[in-house]
Amino acid sequence: MHTTTDAALMSNPRDADIKLSRRALIGGAFAGSAALAFPFPAMAVGTEWRLAIRNVHNNETVDAVFARSGRFVPEGLAELNHGLRDWRTGQATAMDRKLLALLVRLREKLELRGAEKIGLISGYRSPATNAALRSRGGAHTGVATKSQHMLGKATDIMVPGVSLDRLHGAALALGGGGVGYYPRDGFVHVDTGRVRHW
Repeated sequence: MHTTTDAALMSNPRDADIKLSRRALIGGAFAGSAALAFPFPAMAVGTEWRLAIRNVHNNETVDAVFARSGRFVPEGLAELNHGLRDWRTGQATAMDRKLLALLVRLREKLELRGAEKIGLISGYRSPATNAALRSRGGAHTGVATKSQHMLGKATDIMVPGVSLDRLHGAALALGGGGVGYYPRDGFVHVDTGRVRHW
């Protein structure tokens, strides 16, 4: 079982070489429920951060509460880490909690209910998958050699019923990191790297 502290996750929220099983992720991959430690609005008592996603490639869905009353919920984090895994290889990693919070803020910006699913095109990407995608399509595809996806800090998403223009505009307005617009491919990229757009 892969164990790590919440402090370590904040400074290094991934281990691309470790393949975590669903059982390991849910059964205690994250010890305790540490207080929130990143620069997002404070959570009132009773407030929950919830994400619902659907992988557009395999139709797998996850609907999990990952923070409640200012504390992380380990089981919810584990469910989301599994749902955001590299669907090609099955590899999972500890996704950046700032990214999860950013997706909640994006959903709220779009005035979507918590149960409305975000369509996931890509979450975590193993180094092998990233290299394969880059070699298949070349640099012009937007697959970076040091992709934020490999760090567990990026997602490529769409939202059923929401235009890509609106999704793109909402992501830019939040200023939470990188935002990429891919209308031809039908998704918007959001990450928690430095603020930039393309």
